[in-house]
Amino acid sequence: MSESMTDRRADAAPVVTAAVPRSIGESISNYRSRLSTGEIGSVPAVIGILLLVAIFTAAQSSFWSVSSFISILQESAATITLAMGLVFVLLLGEIDLSAGVVGSTAAAWGAILSVRHGIAWPIAILGAAAFGAVSGLLLGWLRARIGIPSFVVTLAAFIAFQGAQMLVIGNSAGQVSISDKTLLQLDNGRLSPVLGWVYLVIGVAVYAAVKLAQVASRRRQGLAVEPAGLLFLRILVLAAGGAVFVYFCNVDEALGWQQREGIHIQGVPWLVPIIMVMLAILTFVLNKTRYGRHVYAVGGNDEAARRAGIPVRVIRTSVFVICSTMAGFSGLFLASNLNGVNTQEGGGNVLLLAVAAAVIGGTSLAGGRGRVVDAVLGGLALGILQYGMSDLIKGGNAAAYQDIITGIVLLLAAAVDALSRHAGRVTS
Repeated sequence: MSESMTDRRADAAPVVTAAVPRSIGESISNYRSRLSTGEIGSVPAVIGILLLVAIFTAAQSSFWSVSSFISILQESAATITLAMGLVFVLLLGEIDLSAGVVGSTAAAWGAILSVRHGIAWPIAILGAAAFGAVSGLLLGWLRARIGIPSFVVTLAAFIAFQGAQMLVIGNSAGQVSISDKTLLQLDNGRLSPVLGWVYLVIGVAVYAAVKLAQVASRRRQGLAVEPAGLLFLRILVLAAGGAVFVYFCNVDEALGWQQREGIHIQGVPWLVPIIMVMLAILTFVLNKTRYGRHVYAVGGNDEAARRAGIPVRVIRTSVFVICSTMAGFSGLFLASNLNGVNTQEGGGNVLLLAVAAAVIGGTSLAGGRGRVVDAVLGGLALGILQYGMSDLIKGGNAAAYQDIITGIVLLLAAAVDALSRHAGRVTS
């Protein structure tokens, strides 16, 4: 079979054409139909976010404040970033137990480049990402080419990279303090009030331009397009929601004496535009490229994908590369939040929380179903849960109760995933 014929088969196999709704009413009807067949997506995460906010606000009025939500975002950035990478691995029904430790080791490498070798922050960030990518390439090769189960490969890597992290840091204190201002501001920094509005306008304009270009392209091809009213509503909701968010972030949280000293605490956190750019890129890769179609195809049925000419081994290797690269960025967010890197990072609940975030957001552990935005929503839900519990549950056993509650939430999310998949099989 010629290479061109293989490419055509690979492109054609995973594509599923669905009827495009012609009105807002039809869109709502289609959405209800998908929910009834088990395609609930991130609905549980959204409901969970709303319920948690309502519960913690009722229990503690101080929870409903700008500073609380900024703190939640800062504490959740590392988990969300790692979870976005894990979505690619989970889509194939695989698991990466080493992602948390790989991320912290990559961050340690970036910190060493910055602190001990005086490397500029952009190179330090790229160095951390490159470390993660190479690590993922090794893990993916062992899984795809050698055939070792991902659980075993990544468990071995989890143990090995803990030792590698000690070697990278290489001092008796077991930590490296970050001094570069930009690296420290990744998780803690705030944009100026004006720049927050500028980024919002650019973001909404880019989103609207992309959507309108897609509509124009479909019309040129004679294909059905979504209702103009629905597209306008999405743009309006994005603009209005973004405006409310930026407005409240720009409210100065500094105390009176701080303001008199010229200290101001305001602005959209740096991590928001960074994560939004990552979300946009990874979503585009999954939803609008041949590679993304291949990932879903392999996750749905790898044997059928192989027979369709899809390079299954390459796809399987690549998802580990993406996951470990995102782990590198996640490690940098965590290092920024903690003002440094130590040998205890990555080995605790970092990975477990990231997996929980992806699953709570709607990504299936069985593979073949999930979106990058699931990780963001699930990470926010977990962040709200942990932040609310830290203020509400006090005493010597507070950490124990928090872990128990988080575990129960993950179990419930997995149960919802299993039940929704069962509902899909019954109705199909």
